[in-house]
Amino acid sequence: MSGTIYTETLIYAAPEQFVNDAPYQLAIVTLEDGRRLTARIAEKSGGRVQIGDKVELAEYRDGIPFFRKV
Repeated sequence: MSGTIYTETLIYAAPEQFVNDAPYQLAIVTLEDGRRLTARIAEKSGGRVQIGDKVELAEYRDGIPFFRKV
C-alpha cells in the first residue's frame, strides 16, 4: 500500500498509551485509490515526511498503520 502525504503534524502531548513515543509524527495519507488514511510515520524512515512526499506501508503495530518515505 502506498500513497502521498496530504498533511502531517508532530505530537508532543500524547495520550497516555503513547506518551513514551512522544514526539511522533502523524499524517493523513492519500492512498492510490483516492481514499485517505490517518497513520503514523515510522521513526527510522529517513526523517520527517512533508506534504507531497510519497510513502509506503512499513508495518502495522497493534492495528495502527506505520508508513515510511519511499
